[in-house]
Amino acid sequence: MTETEWQELRRLLPVPAWLQGRGGRPEGYCHRVMLDAVRYVVDNGIKWGEPAEGLAS
Repeated sequence: MTETEWQELRRLLPVPAWLQGRGGRPEGYCHRVMLDAVRYVVDNGIKWGEPAEGLAS
């Protein structure tokens, strides 16, 4: 994701409660990394090199 795309999307995401002093704990992953992962799966799908044992037909 380009920096320009990230700046546009970042505005649409809610501000985490812990940053606003409402409690909670910090996220374990960066929002940008998570959005990149979702976009990757949507774009490329999940490819199976070899089906797991018992799933091959």
